[in-house]
Amino acid sequence: MSSVSSLLCFLIIFFAAVSGVLCQSNQGTIGVCNGRVGGNLPPEKDVVEFYKTNGIKRMRIYDPNQATLTALQNSGIELMLGVPNVDLQSLQTDATTWVNANVRAHFPSTKIRYIAVGNEVDPENPETQIYAPLVLPAMQSIYRALTLFNLQDQIKVSTATFSAVLTDTYPPSKATFKSNSFMEPIVKFLAQTRSPLLANIYPYFGYIGDAENIQLPYALFTAAGVVVQDGGYGYRNLFDAMVDAMYSATEKAGGGSVEIVVSESGWPSDGGVAATVENAGVYYRNLIGHVNKGTPKKPGKAIETYLFAMFDENQKPGAESEQHFGLFNPDNMQLKYQPLSFNN
Repeated sequence: MSSVSSLLCFLIIFFAAVSGVLCQSNQGTIGVCNGRVGGNLPPEKDVVEFYKTNGIKRMRIYDPNQATLTALQNSGIELMLGVPNVDLQSLQTDATTWVNANVRAHFPSTKIRYIAVGNEVDPENPETQIYAPLVLPAMQSIYRALTLFNLQDQIKVSTATFSAVLTDTYPPSKATFKSNSFMEPIVKFLAQTRSPLLANIYPYFGYIGDAENIQLPYALFTAAGVVVQDGGYGYRNLFDAMVDAMYSATEKAGGGSVEIVVSESGWPSDGGVAATVENAGVYYRNLIGHVNKGTPKKPGKAIETYLFAMFDENQKPGAESEQHFGLFNPDNMQLKYQPLSFNN
């Protein structure tokens, strides 16, 4: 082959690769969680159309809702599919039936990207500690089922954890997992399977839990300058600090190659301290504008992030604020926060 031909081949391959990267980045990093704990929510098919109308290209659901999985077919929307904590026990040894019914029956027409096995399981929380021994075996079982159909590289298996599993988070570089016996095997599984750790990141709860030391501008991305200096890293917002704390703990647990995907983040518009439409709008707008910039620990690395949630959920248990995390009002399908664009 002549040198000219070699150069042409190189350029073709190079520009094809760059084009692929650009196309991938143009998909954006923002998704929206589709929680359905409400008595006034639109039908699943209408919700999928609403995602499309608003240019939202990624969705998280919390159980294998068949109507949603069907409605997503050929929509182009990428999906994070959840396994509820109460279903973990049934998946311990053989998840083939579950994968057949909820994945193979819909994929690839429904673009399942992740399977989130369990949500916010904490071995030190009395409400979730019974699920802690079940998370990793269920993840492994689903992964094995995916390999039977050669889907393990197309669909990544993970679990959705949260900041409560961390300790010593100030500054972020000191963070470790409170229970290494729980999280370290999970992190090593993720490293082996080249899967991300899903993490629910909520500066709102960090702020209301320690308002004496955390200022509201730091939580809302509006601080004037660096608030927390951590060696060579300067933190201007709590979101970055919380994400990097998760990275620090993951690295110490043997997951230096494991990426963090923010599987939930949001701010309530009512029902609690600092829960106002104004604050929530500031948070969501700034979060959407920020995630492509990365964090001090991972500068320039876009953070795939799922906003919580599409609609207010009027049957959500817990504090009143839990019912007011929606971006849209389900009664009139109107966006609460103007302006707000999902195409970052």
